[in-house]
Amino acid sequence: MLALRLQYFATAQNVNMLRYKYSELSMRYNEAAFIGQQRSRAAQMKLFDYAGFAMLTYTIKKSPKDEGFMPVGEELFVSKAIYDNNIIIYLTDEEGFAKAQTKPMSIPEGEKILEKISSDGLKRFEGELKTI
Repeated sequence: MLALRLQYFATAQNVNMLRYKYSELSMRYNEAAFIGQQRSRAAQMKLFDYAGFAMLTYTIKKSPKDEGFMPVGEELFVSKAIYDNNIIIYLTDEEGFAKAQTKPMSIPEGEKILEKISSDGLKRFEGELKTI
């Protein structure tokens, strides 16, 4: 009977540890989401000033070792993607995760906005763009 109680206690303790680990992971996710949302919202407002419209895209990304989540990066870069006869301008982090994007627009209009953003000092992101 004592062995059964000890086994039950050990099992209950493991469940509590799992709950703690789950809540710690959720907390990290929530914290990453909060920080990422602040960074992406700032990018959205900046892009809105140039284009008159901007949508929020990524706010979090998986950690490099796939151990949880992290917010999108602090740095800000500009990138573009051309789809058929339209262009979308993106503000990204240093890894290419899009924080904000414009709506599709004509290529000449988009290039004009892109040139303005670049002339104001934002560097272009030339790597692989990660969008929704």
